[in-house]
Amino acid sequence: MITKKNITSNIFSKAEITIRFSDVDSMGIVWHGNYVKYFEDGREAFGLEHGMHYLDVYKNGYFTPIVNIECNYKNPLRYGEKVIIETYYIDSEAAKIIHEYKLYRQSNNELVATGSSTQVFLNINGDLELTIPKFFQDWKRKKGLK
Repeated sequence: MITKKNITSNIFSKAEITIRFSDVDSMGIVWHGNYVKYFEDGREAFGLEHGMHYLDVYKNGYFTPIVNIECNYKNPLRYGEKVIIETYYIDSEAAKIIHEYKLYRQSNNELVATGSSTQVFLNINGDLELTIPKFFQDWKRKKGLK
């Protein structure tokens, strides 16, 4: 897993969600698969804040499917709790978008999960792009990255 030591930029965002009844099991604990949805909530908030939303990618003729995702569970979340999702952009020289996530229980700032995801670029025909698309290179430059 990517660790915060590897973060080469300070590009991140924070989002807050409230755990819904539909997210929990009969014991009131969040089902493990929902953490991946929380990571997506974080990516969406990141994209909106930093000008790299899903629709921005699509308008430039690309899709960015996830090819790898990791989640490390630390402490359970329960119905009604508020969660802070920190989403960090991890810079890469490859044609990839890598994010790292940290989820905190809002009430006591307890770390409840960490994770990472890797997305690749597919052109409109579904072909894998091996070089970074120009629009993404331009975005990185605007953010002070190579």
